[in-house]
Amino acid sequence: MVAVVTRWFGGTLLGAGGLVRAYGDAVRAGLDIAGLRGRRLTQRYDVPVAHGDAGRLESELRARGVQVLGVDYAEQALLHVAVVDDGFVDLLAELTGGAARARHTGQVWVDA
Repeated sequence: MVAVVTRWFGGTLLGAGGLVRAYGDAVRAGLDIAGLRGRRLTQRYDVPVAHGDAGRLESELRARGVQVLGVDYAEQALLHVAVVDDGFVDLLAELTGGAARARHTGQVWVDA
């Protein structure tokens, strides 16, 4: 993490200790306002499905805690998902009756 504090000199000399306190207070206030966000490394999969099944499958996946990163529509719908555990392939088979096949496309960091 990096924090940048800019101070315009207004004629008051703060000294080394005063500068440290002023910069530290500014960073602390900025973090309090911005908050912290957790990130986690997930496995990314692409799942091609028929257009008519895409909405239902997306809804079912979200209801079970799978993060759907997006959907592309072309000849088929292509769902992009991020999962933490290894049970995704089994879940997908259960939801689609074994019709959909997930393709592992790497890893991606997502907000926790």
